[in-house]
Amino acid sequence: MSLTSEERILKTLRHEEVDRIPTFEWFVDKKVIEAIYPGLSYQEFVYKADHDAICVDLNYKSEELEPHIYRDEWGIVKQDTGESHTYPIDGPIKTMRDFDKYEPPDPHAPERYLTLESELKAHQGKKAIILHLNDVFSIPSRLMGFEHFLMTLIEDPNLIEGIIEMCVEVNLKMADEAVKRGVKIIYTGDDFAHQLSPMVSPSHFKKIFFPPLCKVMGGYKDRGLYIIKHTDGEIMPLIDMIVESGIDCLDPIDPTAGMDLAEIKNKYGQRIALKGNVDCAQTLTFGSVEETIAESKKCIRIGGPGGGYIFSSGNSIHSGVKPENYSAMMDTFRKYCNYPIQV
Repeated sequence: MSLTSEERILKTLRHEEVDRIPTFEWFVDKKVIEAIYPGLSYQEFVYKADHDAICVDLNYKSEELEPHIYRDEWGIVKQDTGESHTYPIDGPIKTMRDFDKYEPPDPHAPERYLTLESELKAHQGKKAIILHLNDVFSIPSRLMGFEHFLMTLIEDPNLIEGIIEMCVEVNLKMADEAVKRGVKIIYTGDDFAHQLSPMVSPSHFKKIFFPPLCKVMGGYKDRGLYIIKHTDGEIMPLIDMIVESGIDCLDPIDPTAGMDLAEIKNKYGQRIALKGNVDCAQTLTFGSVEETIAESKKCIRIGGPGGGYIFSSGNSIHSGVKPENYSAMMDTFRKYCNYPIQV
């Protein structure tokens, strides 16, 4: 059985038989790419490394406020740190009056989808094209600034609920546009937790975030989309709600937060697919090649049997990852990825 990359991921998300474990990363830092394969673009790297997906963000305009400080179309102020992701500093909504005046980005703007259209035209059918959308946490918290968001969660939960509802509606409209263009898989990148615990209490999550999470995930599913839900951190107090919301796959089973791939596979592996989880904070960044090989083999041995598993790092291949460790991780994957799994 020989599958295309897109077929391999779709079958994995459906828990169907595949030829080998699929693999991809949300992003691979250009410094790591350059060290391993000098001169290659991200897309060229995906083919050279035999990844199964190309991940795409929507296009948002930004204006420079001062050197390295930008404001995007959501009104979120960010700092460019030189890394692949900017750092959110502040947002435009502090009060209900601000929210009443607020206008989100136009979800139907044609320029929003130029990169997506280009990637679909060039790679669909050969690689899975996975679009980054959002669910209920990242954009609302950044629209207020994180500390103010947490305070308002206690002092004015109605405002938080209104912002979340607005974000859900905008993302579902963007999903409509994505489906029209041929997108089949999306991932939502909203982190719900840090290394020690969720960022909000389970009771607050259940009351304020869980209903709109079910709405947005249900809306994506109603549109025929497969959903990979990304969240870092120690999510065990929230995991039942996350799974119940209707996702197809959970990523990355964060090893730095003590999340255990075997435990999650045993408890939830019949209901959802899993993606992860070679530790990119410690092993890939500070460990040895031998440690990387051992951890990669462990992930394949635990995640692979029975299907429903996508091999990857425990988040992404950031600029601090040792190129020799990432090469060893992928060499190990290629050696042991074929079904039946024999590690």
